[in-house]
Amino acid sequence: MQTNPKSNGLFPTILASTVHDIKNSLGTLLELVRQTAAKQDGQSAELNQLEFEAARINHSLMQLLVMYKVDSQKFSLDIEECPVIDIVDEAIHQQARLAGLHNIDLQVDCVADEMCYCDNAIISNSLAAVLNNALRYTHKTILIVVAEEDGYLTIAIEDDGEGYPPHFLAADLNDTAELDWVSGNTGLGLYFVSVMAGLHKNAGKSGFVQIDNESRLGGARFKLFLP
Repeated sequence: MQTNPKSNGLFPTILASTVHDIKNSLGTLLELVRQTAAKQDGQSAELNQLEFEAARINHSLMQLLVMYKVDSQKFSLDIEECPVIDIVDEAIHQQARLAGLHNIDLQVDCVADEMCYCDNAIISNSLAAVLNNALRYTHKTILIVVAEEDGYLTIAIEDDGEGYPPHFLAADLNDTAELDWVSGNTGLGLYFVSVMAGLHKNAGKSGFVQIDNESRLGGARFKLFLP
């Protein structure tokens, strides 16, 4: 009788390696799409949509790789002091093409010299993922607000859409068991941002996120808290 060989826990490693290879290939494809779009002066709606979808997939693969490293205890933050406006600008830069395609007005309320200690790349990529979601559901305007609250630096992304659905608002963003794996909108992106926020610690405090429908624009509001 033939028995199945033991995996010895190799599958997650093989999966992560495969995802990394796919991400590299997708990066090459994305660059070719951008070059082709540039030759057409960005006038092709199909190429613009293809670029957006490829970038979105690439970002999701990045999240998978980071979560694998976190789960394998192979991940560490690169903490440094940086201007908050630089983090916000990078997040906006990643989503600027999509905002332009849909004529969305991106507004920022941030003091120019506001500083914070964080992993710049992780936080800007996390905010870009949330901004991407807001761009998909907003009507005309998105507002990004930076403030200080109870010893935390807060970065809020507010829109004028229909708001988060009730099951999102009721879910624990730190619990994968509460993610909706059946519908197309799982909330996995919010879970990723929540995990990344929680890895940021200072003076006995940990970062976290909140979501509600209290946007001053009338729609959804995402709020990141960094200690």
